[in-house]
Amino acid sequence: MESQKDRVKLNVGGKKFETTATTLASAGRNSFFGPMFDENWNLHSDGLITEHFIDRNPDYFGVLLDLLRTGELYIPPKIDKKHLYREALYYGIEDHLRLAKWGPFDGNRLRLAKSITGPTVGKADKIRASPNSWCCVVRDNMVNVYNWMLEEQPTITTRDYRRVNDVCWVDSDNIAVSSSDKYLASGGIGLFSASTGELQYNFEVKDEDQMKDYTADALGVSSDYKLFSSCSECTNKKNGIGVWDQVTGKQTDFLPYWPDSKATKFQWLHGTNCLMVSSCHLRSKCSINLFDFRENTVALSWSDATYQRMYRDTIAIEERNSICVVDSNENLGFMDLRSTTSSIEWRSSTRDNTFNRYPKLAFQEGQLFSLFCDTISVYCGSDWVPTSQLQQSHGGWIRDFSIGGDRLFALHWNNDIFDVWETPRP
Repeated sequence: MESQKDRVKLNVGGKKFETTATTLASAGRNSFFGPMFDENWNLHSDGLITEHFIDRNPDYFGVLLDLLRTGELYIPPKIDKKHLYREALYYGIEDHLRLAKWGPFDGNRLRLAKSITGPTVGKADKIRASPNSWCCVVRDNMVNVYNWMLEEQPTITTRDYRRVNDVCWVDSDNIAVSSSDKYLASGGIGLFSASTGELQYNFEVKDEDQMKDYTADALGVSSDYKLFSSCSECTNKKNGIGVWDQVTGKQTDFLPYWPDSKATKFQWLHGTNCLMVSSCHLRSKCSINLFDFRENTVALSWSDATYQRMYRDTIAIEERNSICVVDSNENLGFMDLRSTTSSIEWRSSTRDNTFNRYPKLAFQEGQLFSLFCDTISVYCGSDWVPTSQLQQSHGGWIRDFSIGGDRLFALHWNNDIFDVWETPRP
C-alpha cells in the first residue's frame, strides 16, 4: 500500500491521472519528472500545488505511465508508434521504451526487424551505428541519418560536395565526418548534429605548428573525448594521425605514422587507455600498432613482412587479451595483445577459397562477428566456435555492418538496402 503522501495527481491535456512518486521517480533523474524531486528523491511539496498540469496528449501519456508502472509495453491499436516514440523523447524515457521493446543484445537470437531502402541518389558505402541504436549511411558526398524509429533525419552534406571518406559517432548526438577536402583553412573534418544535420565546427590540422595540406580518412574516438583521424599528404606521401579535443575542436597532437600506407582503422582500448591503429590494404602489408598515451610510447608494433595474405580488418578483444584479424578468405587469426613479439595463430575458414574484398569484424557482449560475402557469422566461447549466421535472401552481398545500442545494421552492396536486426524479448 502506498502512503497518501506518495500519491501524485496529474492533469495531462485535461485528463486526470493519479500515480505515485515512486513510479515517476523510476523515469530517472534526467527525465521530465526528475525536477519534481529533491536530491534525496523526495517529492517537492510546498503545500500549494495539489495537481501538476502537463500540456500533452493524454492517450499517449497513459501508455507511457503504464510502462513506468509495470516495465512492460502495451500499445493499443489506436496509438501511432512513431508518435509514441516522440512522446517518450519529450518525457525523457526513450530508454524505458527500448528496454520494453527488445531483450538484451544476443547475436544468436537476433531477428530481422526491418529492411530500409535508401534514396536513389548516391551509392551506399558505409554504415555506422550509434550508442543509442540510431544509424547513419554514407552515400558519396552525403550522410543519411536514421533515428531510433528509423525515420530519416536532415541529410548531412559535405562542403563543396566532396566525397565522404569516413564517419564516426562522437556520442549519441553528434557525428564526425571526414571528406576528401583538404585540411586548409576550413578543415577536412566536420562535427555535425545528428538530429539537424547542422555543422558545429571544423577540425583543422597542424604539423610542426604549420597548416598542412593533408587529406582526412579513417576516424576514431576515445573515452576521454579525443578524436583521431588518419592524415595523408599526397605531395610528400607522408602519413600521420591527428588528435583533437572533441569538446573544443582544437588540435592537441599530431603523431607521425611510419607504416607504408595510411591507417584504416582506430580502436580505443578502455582498459589500457591505448589506441590501436591498423593499416589493412589490398596491395600493401598489414600493420598493427598500439599507442600508449599515458607513457607516450608505442606499446605494440607488428607488421606482416611476407605479403602472403590480404588482411582486411582487425579488432582488439580486451577481455581475452587478444587481437583478431581476418583475411580476404575469411580466415580468422588471433595474436596476444600483451606481447610485443606476437605471432598470429590462424584458423582456417570453412569456405572454398572464396575471395571477398570487404570482410569485417565486430565484437559485442562477448560475441565475435565476422562478415563475409552475404553472411554475418557469430562466434562464441573460449575457442570462438561458430554458433549462428545472419543472412537474407535479398540485397546480395553485404558491404558493411555495424553494431550499436541493441541493434545490428547490415548494409547491402547491390540494392542500397540496409537490414535492422534486433533481439526479441525472452
